[in-house]
Amino acid sequence: MGVSKSGCCAFIFAALLAVPGVVQAHPHSFISLTTTLVIQGDTLSGLKMRWVMDEITSADLLYDAGRAKAGDEVWKKLAAEVMANVLAQHYFTEFWHNGQKVTFSATPQDYQLSREEHKAVLSFVLPLAKPQPLAGQSYRFSTFDPTYYVDMFYENDSDVTLPKALQQRCRVAVKTPEPGEEVLAFAQSLDKADAPPEDMNLGKQFAQEVTLSCQ
Repeated sequence: MGVSKSGCCAFIFAALLAVPGVVQAHPHSFISLTTTLVIQGDTLSGLKMRWVMDEITSADLLYDAGRAKAGDEVWKKLAAEVMANVLAQHYFTEFWHNGQKVTFSATPQDYQLSREEHKAVLSFVLPLAKPQPLAGQSYRFSTFDPTYYVDMFYENDSDVTLPKALQQRCRVAVKTPEPGEEVLAFAQSLDKADAPPEDMNLGKQFAQEVTLSCQ
């Protein structure tokens, strides 16, 4: 699996480019997200993520998996290929603290690919390179495809959750942006072969932002 010229991960393009009749406007693919914060003592050590791909995006992956049962070698191989593409794009995630980007470990944890009816599901732990303190701190993070070829989104605010140990002193909030008409029109004008200018960072303008605040 290679990476397309637009920089999006190959498994998404492999699923979509072969499918005729898809609406010619960005986004072309959809991934719904759920995230749970991972703690280590009194620090935040990572994000436990679950990405559910739409049926068209999932088609090639599920075809390659065939009738393999969960845990079979084919699922492990596919998971490694998909995870390599996600890792190459820095997990499609930005994480910020006090105006500075927080870096991630290059080794994802507990990743696996599975089937949920007609959808492929990628689950993994995105580890921070260094655990971050929680007491009195605020963080924000977003998961998005910079090209906006893929819409990566939380269906509900409750799809970002805190472990029980943090629920009394920390809060999370999901902010959904409202891009202007000009940005919306530009996104809708793009077809599959188009990539927006990199400095436009189109996907970020549609990205939901999660804020974590702790006492």
